[in-house]
Amino acid sequence: MGTETPTTEKPVYESVDFSPAEVDKRTAREKAIDDWLPITSSRNANWWYAAFHNVTAMVGAGVLSLPSAMASLGWGPGVVILVLSWIITLYTLWQMVEMHEMVPGKRFDRYHELGQHAFGEKLGLWIVVPQQLVCEVGVDIVYMVTGGKSLQKIHDLVCHKNCKNIKTTYFIMIFASVHFVLSHLPNFNSISGISLAAAIMSLSYSTIAWGASVDKRIHEHGHRNVEYGYKATSSAGTVFNFLNALGDVVFAYAGHNVVLEIQATIPSTPEKPSKGPMWRGVLVAYVVVALCYFPVALVGYWVFGNTVDDNILITLNKPTWLIVTANMFVVIHVIGSYQLFAMPVFDMIETVMVKKLRFNPSWVLRFVVRNVYVAFTMFVGITFPFFGSLLGFFGGFAYPPTSYFLPCIIWLAIYKPRKFSLSWITNWICIILGFLLLVLSPIGGLRSIILDAKTYGFYT
Repeated sequence: MGTETPTTEKPVYESVDFSPAEVDKRTAREKAIDDWLPITSSRNANWWYAAFHNVTAMVGAGVLSLPSAMASLGWGPGVVILVLSWIITLYTLWQMVEMHEMVPGKRFDRYHELGQHAFGEKLGLWIVVPQQLVCEVGVDIVYMVTGGKSLQKIHDLVCHKNCKNIKTTYFIMIFASVHFVLSHLPNFNSISGISLAAAIMSLSYSTIAWGASVDKRIHEHGHRNVEYGYKATSSAGTVFNFLNALGDVVFAYAGHNVVLEIQATIPSTPEKPSKGPMWRGVLVAYVVVALCYFPVALVGYWVFGNTVDDNILITLNKPTWLIVTANMFVVIHVIGSYQLFAMPVFDMIETVMVKKLRFNPSWVLRFVVRNVYVAFTMFVGITFPFFGSLLGFFGGFAYPPTSYFLPCIIWLAIYKPRKFSLSWITNWICIILGFLLLVLSPIGGLRSIILDAKTYGFYT
């Protein structure tokens, strides 16, 4: 892919003679802490763990908003942006997998550790940690809303006669109650079963979404006159919707924030580095991503045009049993995704509590930290349950750096490819496109949140 050998480091994948002292210089206390922390406590995963963890991380609630994004982007720009995003994020994901063990005898188990190596101890933290936290906490807030609204949709479809109307708030609280239990699973490998179920569910409800859309197009002849023009009535509205849709697409490619943490669970030796099984898992995951994203986005827009909702499963109401099933799959999937994105946050908080504030690593500390986090994401989700707007804003504000161009900047800083070489040009193209997304897409999401807030009664 146009890579070049770094000028300052020997590639980790050369045959290097590791002595025990080089491999592990930690004190007994540091080793005990690392064995307790969620990211480094277990390293017995393999490539298929990496595959379904990456599918769970990548194919989330964002796929359901892609038909709506297409309605705001239009056929030409929409297809180009979808395909470009898939290619660019696969490339930057490959970079991160390669950089995980670029230094002999050391693994960058966390995104911020890679940032610290590239930019320095303090600057690296300040560059990476805020962005990563906004991404991961933002995803969990959106998934609180998604899970709650999907449960509400199930209730409304199943119990549509003589049933009392229940507020979205209560459904979000029901969804959160699951996480007050699951959040106490200790590490990535302990949530593998949940993650596998979530990955299967994501492929299942994506297939239902586009399959039911095709069925609707075939059997309802009235859908022949589908409007594909922009839904906004003003030029300003069209522009802002376009920008918000960019954020929706960016949000759909969110897996980079946990990729190093996933790779950290795979065992590694100089002869068999973790990049082999990890890259195999990533490739499988990205095939699944393509099978989910492109049919849902293109078929959903083809069937409904600019009348599609920001969640295509809301637009689909028949057959009832199938849409209920799809929404249940969504609930199961976002349960797994929530846990996957929460685990690095737990790791950051618990690391600070134990290493900086000198708390003892105990179940009491973990119980308090994780319950407070779940309660926080639940509260924010109840306060701002704007699914489409939240996707656009968080997607535009947080994900372009971590998914589109920060890996490229780190690659240029460490490997220093020759100017105007293929690697140099490729990385700069990704950086420029990612920066444009960072500047433009949050504008549309913020405007949509403001418009939603005007008509929304908080906690009603």
